[in-house]
Amino acid sequence: MLRTIGRRLLFLIPTLFGLSILLFAWVRALPGGPAVALLGEKATPDAIERVNKLYGFDRPLIEQYFVWIGRLLQGDFGTSIQTNRPVLEEFFRRFPATIELSIAALIIAIGVGVPLGYWAARRHGRLSDHAAVVLSLVGITIPVFFLAFILKYIFAVQLGWLPADGRQSPRIDATHPTGFYVWDGIITGEFDASWDAILHLILPALALGTIPLAIIVRITRASVLEVQNADYVRTGRAKGVANSTLRGRFILRNALLPVITTIGLQTGLLISGAVLTETVFAYPGIGSFLARAIFTRDFPVLQGFIIFIAIAYALINLAVDVSYSLIDPRVRVQ
Repeated sequence: MLRTIGRRLLFLIPTLFGLSILLFAWVRALPGGPAVALLGEKATPDAIERVNKLYGFDRPLIEQYFVWIGRLLQGDFGTSIQTNRPVLEEFFRRFPATIELSIAALIIAIGVGVPLGYWAARRHGRLSDHAAVVLSLVGITIPVFFLAFILKYIFAVQLGWLPADGRQSPRIDATHPTGFYVWDGIITGEFDASWDAILHLILPALALGTIPLAIIVRITRASVLEVQNADYVRTGRAKGVANSTLRGRFILRNALLPVITTIGLQTGLLISGAVLTETVFAYPGIGSFLARAIFTRDFPVLQGFIIFIAIAYALINLAVDVSYSLIDPRVRVQ
């Protein structure tokens, strides 16, 4: 197991190196260039030339790339053009918010998607099965930003049941030692702050988790349908194995491998998909900050944040591979 993890971590190095080349080329190909992003659209040619010389943008691209990589390896991700703060500092200020939102969305997607997919498979061909399939199709087809606006309008604006934006109400005066507002409220004993943070999470988590939920329902249903007709399940049923054991150890456990793969992929997509959700709900995570960085051509933020997201995505996939061996002993043998 440790050898497998070490090998996958080594494979991460060339992956990130290739990503850095593509990312550097893409950012430099954006219209306007970094000097215009710093000075604005009305910058004079002389001012642009001075900025290019000051920051080294007039050097050959290969030289700029290796200078940038050298700084990354030293932990220097540059300074944000928007805030004039180090990119690393901006990332760690906002990363807990996005992780908290992604975890909440994942809890909704898994907590509803797996039981609903299993329930639909157990009632294959019935009206409830068709209803689950139709609902999953609807969930996949609705765009995230459209659903976010609908949820915000109904439950925040019209009904006033839930907050419309932000992570916490202004009336709450709480301390946040870790940046995870729900957890901070628990460890500091400020349970009203923790509950308020949960209320602020509900709408964006529902919007962000709807598509993964719909996909998990369909994958779980298809996997359970395939496994429950397998020979070993029929053999266990013929030998009189209890239904609870048959469903838990024979069917659901063996049906989980493709579901876990889907969950791993969707978890990575949640982090990148948070851009639209955080923008709609004015949620101060890396997604909304990254969206502003695109419009303002904040190159250091774009480069740094995308590298961090790529690392997180790779580590999530590694965790999925490790979980295979915990669920299926045959993977450990291989």
